[in-house]
Amino acid sequence: MTVPTPTLTIERRLQRAGSRFVIGVDEVGRGAIAGPVGVGMCVVSGRMSKIPEGLRDSKLLSERRREQLAPLAQSWGLHSAVGLASPEEVDRLGITACLGLAGARALESLDNAGIPLAESTIILDGHFDWLSPALGGKAHVVTRVKADRDCASVSAASVIAKVHRDSLMIQHDERIPGYGWRGNKGYGSAAHYAAITELGPSELHRHSWLKPPSLLDGLLDDNGAEADELRAS
Repeated sequence: MTVPTPTLTIERRLQRAGSRFVIGVDEVGRGAIAGPVGVGMCVVSGRMSKIPEGLRDSKLLSERRREQLAPLAQSWGLHSAVGLASPEEVDRLGITACLGLAGARALESLDNAGIPLAESTIILDGHFDWLSPALGGKAHVVTRVKADRDCASVSAASVIAKVHRDSLMIQHDERIPGYGWRGNKGYGSAAHYAAITELGPSELHRHSWLKPPSLLDGLLDDNGAEADELRAS
């Protein structure tokens, strides 16, 4: 089976329509039961250099390949950022609000770096615009299903965000041992639920999300595919 290769076709179309910059956006950690939810952003222009070889949606890549591609994606984009919302914020505000909160934090980083948001267009993966309500009109958002597969800026954002969040969870594996963060990255595998039963929830858990495991909770494939993606299929 041929894996689709992302291009800059959509980004260049938006720039021909008047956008000075295009910002690819993707989220990570939405379906986890522990750890932050993250939103990655990658800024491109019409005169970008060649897309990093092998760049794909992060879910189509092995962990090792993502780690190799993340610095290449960061250096390829004009600027990139990852915004996070904590487990406590997810419990208190809900996942949709926290996606917007994390996105607003990433966009603030781009704003501080001098990216003219009013002259930019955001490509948001998926069909539901959870980002615009949190931005207060600072940037124009367009949604596109499978943008993480088809749009190079969004593929880059997905890889950058995934590697950033995974590295945080790996660090927590030493600070809060026993839950297998290094392997599960906060997703609800059977072994993860067994650890919660034995040790109790940690400060990293989304307490409002904890429930008895289902068959889908254990379905993390070798590429780190997220449980929410599996539920949606």
